Amino acid sequence: MSLQHVQTTRVPEASIVFKRMMEMDEFERLEYLTEVLVSIPSVNGTSGEADIAEYLIDLLRQASYFQQNPEYLWSVPLKDDHLGRKNIFAFLKKENAEKTIIFHSHMDTVGVEDFADLQKFAFSPRDLQEHFKQQTQFPELKECAESGEWMFGRGATDMKSGAAVHISNLLYFMEHPEELEGNLLLMLNPVEENEHTGVIESVAELQSLREKHNITYKAAINNDFVTDLYEGDSSINIYTGAVGKLLPCFSIYGREAHVGETLHGVDPSLVSAEINRRINNNMDLAEKMEGEHMLPPTCLQQRDSKDFYNVQTALKSRLYFNLFIYERSPKDVMDQLKEQAAEACREVEQYMKKQYEAFMQRGGYPRGETPDWNVDVFTFDEYKEYLQNIGVQANQIINDMTADYKGEEKREVAFAIVEALQQADPNRKPKVVIFFAPPYCPHNYLREEVEEEERLLHILKDIAETYEGALKKQLNKEFQVKKFFPFLSDSSYLSLHDTEEEIDSLVENFPGYETIYPVPVKKIREANIPAINLGVYGKDAHQRTERLYKPYSFGLLPELTREAAKLMLK
Repeated sequence: MSLQHVQTTRVPEASIVFKRMMEMDEFERLEYLTEVLVSIPSVNGTSGEADIAEYLIDLLRQASYFQQNPEYLWSVPLKDDHLGRKNIFAFLKKENAEKTIIFHSHMDTVGVEDFADLQKFAFSPRDLQEHFKQQTQFPELKECAESGEWMFGRGATDMKSGAAVHISNLLYFMEHPEELEGNLLLMLNPVEENEHTGVIESVAELQSLREKHNITYKAAINNDFVTDLYEGDSSINIYTGAVGKLLPCFSIYGREAHVGETLHGVDPSLVSAEINRRINNNMDLAEKMEGEHMLPPTCLQQRDSKDFYNVQTALKSRLYFNLFIYERSPKDVMDQLKEQAAEACREVEQYMKKQYEAFMQRGGYPRGETPDWNVDVFTFDEYKEYLQNIGVQANQIINDMTADYKGEEKREVAFAIVEALQQADPNRKPKVVIFFAPPYCPHNYLREEVEEEERLLHILKDIAETYEGALKKQLNKEFQVKKFFPFLSDSSYLSLHDTEEEIDSLVENFPGYETIYPVPVKKIREANIPAINLGVYGKDAHQRTERLYKPYSFGLLPELTREAAKLMLK
């Protein structure tokens, strides 16, 4: 995206910022650092992601601990990344300690198109605050701005403030190493807002660090933002895991026809529409778990293959869905979606029979052979097997399609692979092929039946109870310990509970998995780092009214996070 209309302030040198930070109390330090980080545009998919990484490395380099131990501060560039983005690691090592806690945050933000005429102020919290003070038509925003308790700006909530909290706590433990009974690793990642490439590539680095220093990861604490989930929400939620995500895709091939003979064809757009009707926002397809924020599948794209006008019906259609997973496996999801697609195809077949009968009766035409509107439904794995059995070298076609992959749009590559298989299929019968495409986010949560995870769960409940009074006084809210962080998060890639069979089912139904989106699922499952979210609190993330509540995020949260880390390392 272009940031040409954005007004940016000159960011002070990291050495100056660090010096000022160390002269401030914790609240002031966090407010100042967050404002500095917000002022550095790091929109996902731009060079700003590389800029902020360089700035943060330079900032952390000012700490005396890293001047004395430079080998414990390093970055790892993303593979073949044309923007030069990188992961940052900062290791606070305690002599002879094995137990380690990870603090992690992401450095990128979404774009600023939503700011419209306010784009020039998108990265300037103070200018936005002054603007919203004048918004008499929006009393809540005006009140927030006038109170001085809220920080506005792109990334203030999601999640420059989170990075600031973790950096500040790292500095705190450098000054008070006696309070920790183990090691602390800060991990800052790019590319969270779409593909999660940063944290995915970090898995190998975490494994390497574990082997090099003989350490054990007890937990990873993310501080991605928490917010009100409904009007009047009286809770701040502590999450013991992360929701997962699949992107199920449907390639639909019909039988084309002239509009004058439309009832003889199989319209893939009609099949697509019926699949969409059955799946989109269908709460019967959402998982059921008491007290958790459960969302239905959502259609993210639906289109046919025509890009110009003619009087031929479409040859093919496609659609894909966002689908959150909580406890179900990819295999469970695929089985359910295949059933829905098969039912949709049967419904379309019956509908077309009915319309054909009406057409023949209305025209008084003699009865002849009735057209066939049957549509086959395959999973991607089944379609490959079918092709192999009739002599089509499906795996070779897939390998050829991915051999020259150079970072093209991942979903388009997946659809292109299915299209290449269809072109090689001598049987042009109407069909639906269901497959998964990027991104894939594993799901995880603390399990009571696992002893070490149950211990962490008790710690979080104790923390919630300890700080309940302070939260009540500050926000008139109470802490709730929930399983699933309700938004997509880097935490998904640190722990995975699916079995080998379930993982294989995912990979076999994911075109070009090893090339276009090689999530190291087996390494993630081996690492199994409990993923917890103690988030900053704000409102309207990804909107121009995005704002962070400072008293909680800069006051209560840092101390709460430190206490959690200390208890987890005991």
